[in-house]
Amino acid sequence: MPDLLIELFSEEIPARMQRRAADDLKKLVTDGMVEAGLTYASAAAFSTPRRLTLSVSDVLAASPATVEERKGPKAGAPDKAIEGFLRGAGLTRDQLEERDTPKGPVLFARIEKPGRPAADIIAETLEKTIRGFPWPKSMRWGAGTLRWVRPLQSILCILTDEAGAEVVPFEVGGISSGDRTAGHRFMAEDAFSVRSFEDYSAKLKRAFVVLDPAERADAIWHDATNMAFANGLEVVEDAGLLAEVSGLVEWPVVLMGKIADDFLGLPAEVLQTSMKEHQKFFSVRHPKTGRIERFITVANRDTADNGATILAGNEKVLSARLADAKFFWENDLRVAKAGMDPWLEQLKNVTFHAKLGTQAERIDRIAALARKLAPVVGADADQAERAARLAKADLSSEMVYEFPELQGLMGRYYIDALGQDAAVAAAAQEHYSPLGPSDDVPTAPVSVAVALADKIDTLAGFWAIDEKPTGSKDPFALRRAALGVIRLVLENNLSANFLTYLHAGLALNGADYGDEADHASGPELDMNLLSFLHDRLKVYLRDQGIRHDIIDACIAMDGNDDLTLLVKRARALSDVLKTDDGENLIQVFKRANNILTQAQEADGVEYSYGADVKFAETDEERALFTALDAADAQITPAMISQDFAVAMTAMAGLRAPIDAFFEAVQVNADNGTVRRNRLNLLSRITTLCTSVADLTRIEG
Repeated sequence: MPDLLIELFSEEIPARMQRRAADDLKKLVTDGMVEAGLTYASAAAFSTPRRLTLSVSDVLAASPATVEERKGPKAGAPDKAIEGFLRGAGLTRDQLEERDTPKGPVLFARIEKPGRPAADIIAETLEKTIRGFPWPKSMRWGAGTLRWVRPLQSILCILTDEAGAEVVPFEVGGISSGDRTAGHRFMAEDAFSVRSFEDYSAKLKRAFVVLDPAERADAIWHDATNMAFANGLEVVEDAGLLAEVSGLVEWPVVLMGKIADDFLGLPAEVLQTSMKEHQKFFSVRHPKTGRIERFITVANRDTADNGATILAGNEKVLSARLADAKFFWENDLRVAKAGMDPWLEQLKNVTFHAKLGTQAERIDRIAALARKLAPVVGADADQAERAARLAKADLSSEMVYEFPELQGLMGRYYIDALGQDAAVAAAAQEHYSPLGPSDDVPTAPVSVAVALADKIDTLAGFWAIDEKPTGSKDPFALRRAALGVIRLVLENNLSANFLTYLHAGLALNGADYGDEADHASGPELDMNLLSFLHDRLKVYLRDQGIRHDIIDACIAMDGNDDLTLLVKRARALSDVLKTDDGENLIQVFKRANNILTQAQEADGVEYSYGADVKFAETDEERALFTALDAADAQITPAMISQDFAVAMTAMAGLRAPIDAFFEAVQVNADNGTVRRNRLNLLSRITTLCTSVADLTRIEG
């Protein structure tokens, strides 16, 4: 069976688009082939700055012939119905077969489709793929109508088998397919023809092109780390930058340059960010001091002077960039040491949201919340408020204006320069965290207080103006903010009734001012916002293997705004329900609850006045009284001390005596007194069990 090789050769493809484009080429071509009946053994896609390549092995030489049978209208159907069926089948009337069926004579069509050569299918599929390729951005060039990310220059498309290579002939936008490609733009000679993927890959390597982006990335990292190690330094890891740089070069040549002494005093993060964003340089640091001292750049060619000219040019450009960074840094330090007042004043003119005021007003709200939250997290209230008021001051700094990704981090440096406590400075950097499910969670009390206040204000503010997430739309990242609150609370083991702080956040955002048209009524939103947090908590716990019905059973209990206790209860219940006793207890609980509910509805009374053991008639009945007394003696103090594991285990221990009771006793006895006593006993079972969690919400 032949192998297929495709190369789409163009001007430089942006690095950020290459991986997705290679995957799209593979999917579109192979899906089209399979849809046409052309199967294959394996496929692999590659990309360089100037080419997308697809190699498909063991392709069928032709699609198989197929026979399709279609059932049509009745033989006596109107002519128009039969004509429509004929058009769909592509047949004439005399080609139809008439068969007797239980519903009378029916027409059937037998459609035979001969196989098609692989070359025809591939040509058709690839032309369609090129014309409809899903580039994020594309362009036209010349007088043609074809669109591509950059001007498409040539198309290589060959099928190779034992007899040799054969070009798959077709044309797109005036470009005819062939068997030729070109190597490196500057280092290679003329174009060359290829016979197979192996021949193609080997000739490209000789023409100074490394086809596989993973191989280029490995080569860059290997040479960079070795070069740094030889100088007693280490390269700062950056997987994103490595992937981007490997998409900028076809023949990576690693060079290490120096940073002028004037700039070595800049914060390491400033150096790293400036070099990465502006020059695509890797930072090289001293392993002991952490100071950035060198940089790694990756050239796209070998040179006679071993890169000296390239390095000199890069060092000159870098010095100009870092001179700007140094200017920003020194100016910002002067403002910071003077108290940051100009920055805080500027924030009064920065709108956070049209309905929620300025950044300065938001800072006032966060500061008030941080002070309220301080006792919960174990922070000093004055420090928490001070940290909240300074945490966003760096948003007005020149450095953060140039590099927004440094917000918070620069705040930490500037607050340190102001001479504030280290905890206050750390809060500036840490209060934005966690930004995602894998981000680190702050643990320092002041940082936790400000981080919680920041996220609660975000949630409460947008809730107050009725800008809640809808479906897949969440323009203000409120789901992320809710997850941040959950992780801050749980991972710091904070126990408090957070409904109080949600209400405070809503009140600070004007939610309790019913006469303001732009704001909803705060008290009405408290439970709605808490419900949103509960929904995000379900997602968070589901990823940890806790079922949604278990969480619902715990949310239904009082105190469900204490998220830490809620999760402890849910985890304990989840653990118990994984045991045989726990799983079976749910069944007997539901049986008891159903019998009790039906009896109360039928009798019009509530059986909750206490059962008396003196009316028990069987040993199993008396044993259940004893078991309930023992369980109650464990569950009640355990719930008071919030030891949910003990309470759940004691509850699960009721399974055996309740089972035995139902086996031996008929609840609806003929004796009215005995029946009432047994129904009161069932009431005691359900009351005791639901004091731990609302088991009626458990599925199964």
